[in-house]
Amino acid sequence: MLYSKMLSIGGYAPSNVVINEDLSKIMDTSDEWIISRTGIKERRISETEDCSDLAYNAANIALEKSGVKAEDLDLIIVATVSPDAFCPSVACLVQDKLKAVNATAFDLNAACSGFVYGLITADALIKTGNYKKALVVGSEVLSKLVDWEDRTTAVLFGDGAGAAILSASEEQGLVSGVTSSKGDKWMHLTAGALDVASPFSKIEDKKKKTLSMNGREVFKFATGVMVENINNVLEKSGLTLNDIDHIVPHQANVRIIDFVAKKLELPLEKFYINLDRYGNTSSASIPLALSEMDSKGLLKKGQKIILVGFGAGLTSGALIINW
Repeated sequence: MLYSKMLSIGGYAPSNVVINEDLSKIMDTSDEWIISRTGIKERRISETEDCSDLAYNAANIALEKSGVKAEDLDLIIVATVSPDAFCPSVACLVQDKLKAVNATAFDLNAACSGFVYGLITADALIKTGNYKKALVVGSEVLSKLVDWEDRTTAVLFGDGAGAAILSASEEQGLVSGVTSSKGDKWMHLTAGALDVASPFSKIEDKKKKTLSMNGREVFKFATGVMVENINNVLEKSGLTLNDIDHIVPHQANVRIIDFVAKKLELPLEKFYINLDRYGNTSSASIPLALSEMDSKGLLKKGQKIILVGFGAGLTSGALIINW
């Protein structure tokens, strides 16, 4: 039986640290206000690097840790909602930067669930036997999408990237995954693109180009769907919460994670949290957290880890991996 396993994980974030006090100088907010509502103390904001730059740096770290050469990659998937351009894809830009000449490359948009979707997609493609080495990246420059005059969203987001190297294997590394989408709730988290505009168009209403969120509805969705997906992926795998060593959630808001922990009757310590230092980095948040855990020596061979995310779409997903 052909499986896929994760060989390495790498994370990268811009060097520019923006603390809550910095934000209080440009908008009506405070350190206490932000921490009490989100748990976020600081975030990284890009000064010059775009999405493909962050993705490239994270990919390089993951490749070095795995021992895999760029030319050995035959698949590159980049999950993002903040690409350099509509086309070419970020994945193709990363392929060029890495000189991964033998890889098929494409982007995937599932917002904050993107890295989980990317891993599940790469796993499925590897199981066909047509791909042997895959690079999966979550990379975001959300500072491009934020309305810096809107304190309800601007304080939440940061920039960063995380990357994983997957390999075909007889050992089951990616155990099972689940995904779901609620397209009828799309309006609760949006960032507009180009309007329908031509000499023949009749559209008068312009899309809001910056990120817009109905926090109450997103909170309600997130707390419900994270519990649901964790339970579903456990049932699918035949495992229980007692078998799981770590849960790595999408890093959106500490209140959401705390709610889920209580609902599952788990100690908060079971969930790895680093959003206090990075904020919400969308598709990058889970691999950034996983990379940090790896750097700290928290991940041991044979441990079982649940990755669980939710995001615009609205999308959600969970995945169990054997480390």
